[in-house]
Amino acid sequence: MSTKWAWFMLGSFAGSLAAVVLSGMLALLCSRSIIKWIVGRFTKRLMSNPYESNIWEVVTAMTRISPITVVENSIRAASGAVIERPFGSPRKFLHFEGLVFSPAQLSVLPTQEDVEIDMTTVIGPKAKKPLVLDIPILAAGMGYGVGLNEKVKVAIAKGTANVGTSTNTGEGGFLPEERQNAKYLIIQYNSGHWSKSPEILKQADAIEIRFGQGALAGTASVLQAADLEGRASEIMQVQGEDITVIPSRHKDISSPAELKQVVERLRQLTGGVPIGVKICASAVMEQDLEIAIQAGVDFISLDGGQAGTKGGAPILEDDFGLPTIYALSRAVRYLRKRGAKDSISLLTGGAYSQPGECLKAIALGATGVYMGTSLLWAMTHDQVKKAMPWEPPTQLAWYTGSLKERFNEEEAAVYLENFLNSCTDEMKLAISALGKRALREVNSDDMVALDAWTSHVTKVRLAYEPWDKPGTNPHG
Repeated sequence: MSTKWAWFMLGSFAGSLAAVVLSGMLALLCSRSIIKWIVGRFTKRLMSNPYESNIWEVVTAMTRISPITVVENSIRAASGAVIERPFGSPRKFLHFEGLVFSPAQLSVLPTQEDVEIDMTTVIGPKAKKPLVLDIPILAAGMGYGVGLNEKVKVAIAKGTANVGTSTNTGEGGFLPEERQNAKYLIIQYNSGHWSKSPEILKQADAIEIRFGQGALAGTASVLQAADLEGRASEIMQVQGEDITVIPSRHKDISSPAELKQVVERLRQLTGGVPIGVKICASAVMEQDLEIAIQAGVDFISLDGGQAGTKGGAPILEDDFGLPTIYALSRAVRYLRKRGAKDSISLLTGGAYSQPGECLKAIALGATGVYMGTSLLWAMTHDQVKKAMPWEPPTQLAWYTGSLKERFNEEEAAVYLENFLNSCTDEMKLAISALGKRALREVNSDDMVALDAWTSHVTKVRLAYEPWDKPGTNPHG
């Protein structure tokens, strides 16, 4: 009986399997026929219909207007208001690709592999309390409440602390947990009325007086009450206000003389930590630099036109400010001309995403490099799967983000630490390949330019020009 049952079951299974296979083959044949028919109909219409009824007009239109512009114009049409684009301009400006380093081999020997490369970075060398960092990459100003949520700010503080560099409060409120977890904290003295009490400012390792930034120029920012609900409104002391405005101007700074007074007041209040200014690069940048020099600042943070932000009007991101490499090169030349290069540290920001770009900026004369957007992407790493494909990953990071509770602070801190260590180790390897032992030894003579325009902007010699100074070290 059991044998007959087994044969019956085997026959039933074989019959079912054959039916499934046959059904699949019929479906495939049918689907191929259907697909062929659909493609044929579509191709016929595509190749014969006049433009007014042909979908191909979308393709031709987008060769004149980019998909970015099409989408942004649709958002403008839907909102009727100024739109805000995150992460800065998509425009392709001249950047650092036109520069390459010259490796040491025979005339200059590479550094031996057992030599430790010194990456020490000093901000405000003439200040009473210089800010001494272990690496030259700093976290850019990204504000609590006005941009990032508490978990992200604390993760940045922890990650930067573990590698011995600084984080920056940005324009948002002073978050006590950020100070507790950060090894070095730059407090941004912004044009708002919050986070300016002596008790807060005395906790700074450096203070950055903000006048502008690459993605926003020097414009005001307006936040609705819904944007700051909860703890951020309490910290910023804007509870119950329908709108919160970060003004375009400081109430206590309307002239170069008043800037000098504020610099001196902050210096005395903090006991001598570095006091600096943050500006975006303009066509009259040297005039702004001169005012900063006259005010006696210890450092200048200079934002290039490619810098990002939580959200900026496309016209400000695309059509204002000088590209980062232009701004950096001009600023270095001016500080040298004024004899201030060794006393005033120059921090550069705007579209830095790779260690090679950072080292090239330092070779051109920067003291340190601010990174913002790249740090956010590093921290979210595989956490983006919590948002994608239905929501943008920023919903994990923004203060108003719908997924901010799913952001893992501890994982993010580790990812950030790994990212910064990886970038630093690559830079150390490059310094060894130049035959040098310290970051401060790297200079523009270690590079050549691949094109005439990059050479003209940076004053770095062209690659096809031979080194014509016998007996000298092309690596400085």
